[in-house]
Amino acid sequence: MKRLDVIDGMRGYFLVFMLINHLVFAGGLWLVQINHRNLAFVEDAQGFVFLSGLLTGMVYARKMLKDGYAVARDRIWSRVFELYRYAMGIVLVILALQLVLPGASAIWTNWLGGTRLDDPLRLAAIAGFLFQPTFMDILPQYIVYMFFAPAIIWLCLQGRWTTVAIVSALLWMAAQLGLQRALTYPVSDWLAGASDKEGVRASFNLLGWQVVFYAGLIAGTLTSMKKIEWTRVFDPQKDFLAKAALAVCVFFLPLRIMTAHQLMPGIVLEKFGLMEVRADFGPVYLLNFAAVAYGLAWLLIAGPRHENRTIRRIAGGLTNLFSLGFLQLLGRHSLQIYVWHVLIVYAVFYLDGRFGEFSQATKTVIAFGSLALLSLPALWRERNRTATPPKAAAAKLPPVMKPAAT
Repeated sequence: MKRLDVIDGMRGYFLVFMLINHLVFAGGLWLVQINHRNLAFVEDAQGFVFLSGLLTGMVYARKMLKDGYAVARDRIWSRVFELYRYAMGIVLVILALQLVLPGASAIWTNWLGGTRLDDPLRLAAIAGFLFQPTFMDILPQYIVYMFFAPAIIWLCLQGRWTTVAIVSALLWMAAQLGLQRALTYPVSDWLAGASDKEGVRASFNLLGWQVVFYAGLIAGTLTSMKKIEWTRVFDPQKDFLAKAALAVCVFFLPLRIMTAHQLMPGIVLEKFGLMEVRADFGPVYLLNFAAVAYGLAWLLIAGPRHENRTIRRIAGGLTNLFSLGFLQLLGRHSLQIYVWHVLIVYAVFYLDGRFGEFSQATKTVIAFGSLALLSLPALWRERNRTATPPKAAAAKLPPVMKPAAT
């Protein structure tokens, strides 16, 4: 399996579970409990943002090396404005549906606040990413990160990736200390006084979560420069870091279960909670994500070559999972799928709120039906796609992360 196929399969995997986790039913949905987030402080959004940064670095660094900074910058910014249209378009579609669907305004009130099509200040706040309706927040942060991507890629190509990493770490530290509040709080107070008492609204602190995207961007750029030989970085004979990553995951496992089920003593939770702020991508999330990301990469790259048969089987299972055609289909069109998933989530929430509590069996049918609908944009975009001969496709890819042996 080719490198880009693996990444597409992983992005598709995250999109599937993102949809399931975002389906909100009265009384809950049992499928939500089948997720890696219940075993670690690692969620689908983190993997999706990291892989998006990785692909951005891999694709556009190669473009910048070949055609120059200006061409690559224009391509990236063209992509940014395309995604901006998607982000604004889905908001307008939801607001239009709110006008025509009976009871939609009351059902969606917690997700949209008092947002209406005739409220220019709120619409301006949404357009400026200051107010983000529920589940519409990953795309805006991705747009912001992509806007700065050309300069970051150029610095990495100039050999200054360590500078980028240091600045990214400092911004992450600023987020943990809440330094952004010196700006966001006054703006929030102004917006709240001029609308429905809701000011700045966002689920992700841009300064905290940027470390995920730009870590992927740096890795992707260095990959395109052939500065990283992944088969040597992830050597089956050198598994100390893999064991350390496993140890970190094992350490956080009981803590994740305890916090999920309110089993952690209050005196411990008081301190622990300060380190576990999801919106800021706090230290707990950073450490656990780094451990899981390294461990997963090690299994995919070094695992198939390991002498231990069990490890080879685990690696083979992961490779087979990310080889599923459905997941790779979603991953190839991940950002369009993300926009589409927002509409599905709002539609399901409306049906649940409009027609009362469904049985778990009915919820399960709706969930699987939603998963089937998730692929529609991808199928539409690939309706006229011509299959590329395997040899031609392989020739386009640099020989990094070779297909895993089976």
